[in-house]
Amino acid sequence: MVALALPMVVSHSCDTVMTFTDRLFLSRLGPDMMNASMLGGLTAFMMMTFFLGLIGYSTALVAQYLGAGQPSRCAKVTTQALLIAVAAYPLILACRPLAHQLFVFMGISSGQLAAQKVYFDILLYAAIIGLGRGALSGFFSGIGRTRIVMAASLTAMAVNVVGNYVLVFGKFGCPAFGIRGAAYGTIIGGASGLLILVAAYLNKRNREEYHLGQAFHFDSGLMRQLLRLGMPTGCEMFLNLLAFDAIVMIFHAVGPVAATASTIMFNWDMVSFVPLIGVEIGVTSLVGRYMGGRQPQIAHRAAISGLKLGLAFSAGILVLFIGFPAALVDLFHSGGNNALFIQAKPLAIFMLRAASLYVLIEAVFVVFIGALRGAGDTFWAMGLSVSLHWVLAPVLFLMLRIWKMPVETGWLTVVFLFMLFSIFVYLRYQSGHWKKIQVVPIQAPGMARVIDDFHETTDL
Repeated sequence: MVALALPMVVSHSCDTVMTFTDRLFLSRLGPDMMNASMLGGLTAFMMMTFFLGLIGYSTALVAQYLGAGQPSRCAKVTTQALLIAVAAYPLILACRPLAHQLFVFMGISSGQLAAQKVYFDILLYAAIIGLGRGALSGFFSGIGRTRIVMAASLTAMAVNVVGNYVLVFGKFGCPAFGIRGAAYGTIIGGASGLLILVAAYLNKRNREEYHLGQAFHFDSGLMRQLLRLGMPTGCEMFLNLLAFDAIVMIFHAVGPVAATASTIMFNWDMVSFVPLIGVEIGVTSLVGRYMGGRQPQIAHRAAISGLKLGLAFSAGILVLFIGFPAALVDLFHSGGNNALFIQAKPLAIFMLRAASLYVLIEAVFVVFIGALRGAGDTFWAMGLSVSLHWVLAPVLFLMLRIWKMPVETGWLTVVFLFMLFSIFVYLRYQSGHWKKIQVVPIQAPGMARVIDDFHETTDL
């Protein structure tokens, strides 16, 4: 689990650093720019999430075919994922006006709105880069070569951080593009990571081992399988991010103080949550592989190993949130006597301390959702996750927009409901229904080929 999941944790940490850096650099230009990048970037990602979730299920499907002793079908699955990415791009762009109308409808302040639209538009036009990375990352995650995904993410992060510094502030003779520069830096970084994945996918060893020459074509059977199993994951991601986007907008619509405090809080919450997605992918891949080889007990051990890894990471975040909330908030201070930041700081500190109540529970939620998904129990995984977010959003809307309750009360309610739904996820996993699901036929019963992170072959 460590060999497989740790590179994915690093990979998702790199994506976190990319987003975090955008907001950190823009905070030096003022809270409005930081808030605009938060909501604009989140909404652009939300517009892609249905297709990212659909494509992302290729990780579990690739792992299942590998575990079932059918490596030649792994690359064929990835081809179907790439075809979905190409078809999705124009559909995503067609939805751009809807997002603009949503910004206005939610009552985003005028100081934030114009910059938010600019940042959102630039990122959305580059959506094909993220879709392509998702498809190729799914292949390498599924076969266990997660170090390649990590290398791509490290490259993207390094290019993004340097690009943001140069383009946002106008260094080394380059004009200062401000929030546009932050978006351009993110795109250049993402494109660099995609090139690493393409080069690794097309190298000679990979072409020979997974028969890439016979894989680049439409396969109706695999496409139906990917759509059928990936649709719940895609719907889950889209509905979750739509609800989360609405939650962030509700906080932002309260006013600039709540917008600034919640942006700082969600930036740090991203640091605590996004790396856990790497653990989830590791759990999904290993559980899928062992379930493909008809070994549910080893799949269970893989899930528990993922839980231990997730809890170890979350424990460190817990210490930060409890012990150093003021220092974490001050990192986003643009300097000087910024009245808006001074007003928002106490609220941001309160929100961080309240978030410490659920950081360990996050690991439980993410790991067992990943285990259910890897085993093919995607409908229940979708239902539990979506229900959580679509309970949170209307409850928060009523509390903050209709009943005008304090932001602190609304945030505590969010924390409580997240903890409650994590218990439901654990109970579903404990029921053991996932152990009875059969996704792919095994080619040779009792013989499952497992390729570890060092790409060695073992007969089980």
